[in-house]
Amino acid sequence: MIGFLRFVGLLNAAVWFGAALFYTLIASPAFASREMGDLLTARNFPFFSVAIAQIVASRYFQLQLVCSFLALFHVLAEWLYLGKVPRRFWRGLLFTLVAVNLAGGLLLQPRLKNWHHLAFALNTPAETRKSASRAFRAWHTTAEVVNFLMAGGLGVYLWRLANPPDPTRFVSASKFRT
Repeated sequence: MIGFLRFVGLLNAAVWFGAALFYTLIASPAFASREMGDLLTARNFPFFSVAIAQIVASRYFQLQLVCSFLALFHVLAEWLYLGKVPRRFWRGLLFTLVAVNLAGGLLLQPRLKNWHHLAFALNTPAETRKSASRAFRAWHTTAEVVNFLMAGGLGVYLWRLANPPDPTRFVSASKFRT
């Protein structure tokens, strides 16, 4: 059971990290690429490329949500089954990754979608379209920076799962504490 629990946690962290790297470094930049502009033509490019990117981002958020809750369940299972409570730093890192994921998917994505529609709506005044476009660019840049930082945090989390601290061999560490 211990080996299976360790394998599930490591596999989940690897999938989570791999998805973050793929989305941040490959998928997301592809939607703003020249090739996408050539494919959609200049008439359709800015609107449809971002709309397609938002569909992919929502699927990415769903995958991140599943992986983050599996990671939380993994920590809970280790605590209940093995009696291992992760150190404060690792718990904080995991809870930060989950919180950033939830904030990005539940707060930021809907706002980006709304600003995108306002920026391209024909019945919206020009000034509103301009301010929505500026807001979309600013928050999209912020989201990309957060995705990059999230991928780094997931890399650290994966490293921690792959290299657990060495247990003491014969005597528990708590016997030396007074």
